[in-house]
Amino acid sequence: MARSWTRLHEHLGAQPGPLTFDMVKKAAEDHLAESDDLDWKEHLPQPPRDGRWNELAKDVAAMANTRGGLLIYGVTDQDTKPVGIDPDQVNNQQYAQWIRNHVQPYLPDITFTVLPSDDGATSFLVIDVPASPMAPHHVYGTAAKDKDQQAAVVPYRDRDHTAWMAEHQIERAYRERFTRVQHAQEEADRLFAHALENVLAEQAKPSAWFIAVARPDRPLPRTAEPLPREAASYISTTASASSQALARNPHVVGPLRTLESVSNPRPGLRRWVFSTLHPSLGRGVYAELHHDGSMVLAADLSWKALRGDPADPDARGILVDADVVGAACRDTLALTRGLARRLGVDSLIPVTTTIATAEPAPMTPVVTEYATFRSIPDQARRPRRIQPVTALVTPADEDDLLRTNAQETFTDLMHQFGITVAL
Repeated sequence: MARSWTRLHEHLGAQPGPLTFDMVKKAAEDHLAESDDLDWKEHLPQPPRDGRWNELAKDVAAMANTRGGLLIYGVTDQDTKPVGIDPDQVNNQQYAQWIRNHVQPYLPDITFTVLPSDDGATSFLVIDVPASPMAPHHVYGTAAKDKDQQAAVVPYRDRDHTAWMAEHQIERAYRERFTRVQHAQEEADRLFAHALENVLAEQAKPSAWFIAVARPDRPLPRTAEPLPREAASYISTTASASSQALARNPHVVGPLRTLESVSNPRPGLRRWVFSTLHPSLGRGVYAELHHDGSMVLAADLSWKALRGDPADPDARGILVDADVVGAACRDTLALTRGLARRLGVDSLIPVTTTIATAEPAPMTPVVTEYATFRSIPDQARRPRRIQPVTALVTPADEDDLLRTNAQETFTDLMHQFGITVAL
């Protein structure tokens, strides 16, 4: 997904949004200088020559290893004259293949966009390279005289040109990658612990809770505009509708449907909080929409899991409503996608889900059979702990992909109970 805020937006004073032909043309005519995140190119990418590594792969890796940026083709790099390219010669599939073949680790988030003028006379190719959390990326190739010998270098952008990392720079880049991964996991763990503490403190009796947390690989900076309250309510409502449209059983009420009774979310620390944890409001549901694109969703899975059954933990264990688990998986991914689209998040968003109790206790699944009959499967396991399951969401995900990912998440959770249930 192309980023909504770039060097060109900053230079032109434009609002966040997609790049346009006129924006590129104006920036070129203004002689916007090349920088570590902007590289003007006159000619389209060329294939590898004489066995060397691919020049496009080198340029892309250099951007990804630094802070991301734009490669714009159709503008001379010396005097930034907008000369354009032949759009019929653009081969995005071939460009992506070159990058896959020559750059390691793999870079998944690169976008290729042809921007034509209104009259079609001139076009630019924009390759948007986000900063990579998996940096450093090596560029691989072979020498002309020794094609069996692979060589690897690590490029990076040094102001307006490409340089090569020395050994100590590569070592530092790896250390920073591992630190980023550790920090991301610590932040996800912190969100999870925070959600668990909030919901379990409010429970009137032992219950099992669906807990989901999402945090973009590249959260928005603290300087980004806060999410308005009305936007938070709209995101929750539209995500609920999107999720419900994907449901096979329209009678199952998901957590987001319950939150529709909360028309006025309360403010939290750089977030909006939705809650129906008070017993008089029915099923306990808790959600947070953070200004940086992070998300928390929790739902009580034991509430009326077996209608009219007291759900004695000593006799049956703590009941888990499988229907609500499935609806919560859909709701989680729909809410994550909706928040990311609204805020303009431009990275992958890992979403971690699990089922938890205040203290480890046997959890017993309840399933619906023959449309209305609810029972505890004879073959079901009663685990005391559920391993977390992770899915990946992007703002560009279509409904079919969202449904598939929700089904996989649901399946992974229910397999830990020894059963298979379709959404």
